Amino acid sequence: MSMSMSTLSSSTFPNTNPSLSLSSQKLPLFPKPLPLRLTHPPSFSLRTPPFLAPLLCKSPEVEAEAPPPEDEWLQKLPEKSRPLYSHSLPCIEAWLRSLGFCQSKEDRALWMVHKPDWHAHLSLDVTDLYIRYLKSGPGNLEKDVERRFSYALSREDIENAVLGGP
Repeated sequence: MSMSMSTLSSSTFPNTNPSLSLSSQKLPLFPKPLPLRLTHPPSFSLRTPPFLAPLLCKSPEVEAEAPPPEDEWLQKLPEKSRPLYSHSLPCIEAWLRSLGFCQSKEDRALWMVHKPDWHAHLSLDVTDLYIRYLKSGPGNLEKDVERRFSYALSREDIENAVLGGP
């Protein structure tokens, strides 16, 4: 027994209101967009200074108990010669952790690193990766030094430039 939509009456569906149909409902053509939170390099930040932001770093005792979940993402990293934009965010985060960076709890796009010769904050912006080497860290910087790298650069080039220091 086959019925077309035109032969169905409102009695077929007792809980429906025949006066309401899709054609009578006013649905927006374009739904309201969700608010977009853009991250900015630390130099443009009006929030808590990054050096006061809590970190998402684990103590060595906690890391010894369970294998870190980012190992899975490190194994999925594309070749070093591939542009950073071809990497997934979990892969980039695992890569930064493997380099010794710690993620801020308050701003997930902000990462900190403390090397023997320098300290720095790295920010994953919408279009670029920013690194700011801090005057307050070890070394003899007269002022903070900021550099910007396009996601079109290879992971290897960015890693060499960032770890090369100020």
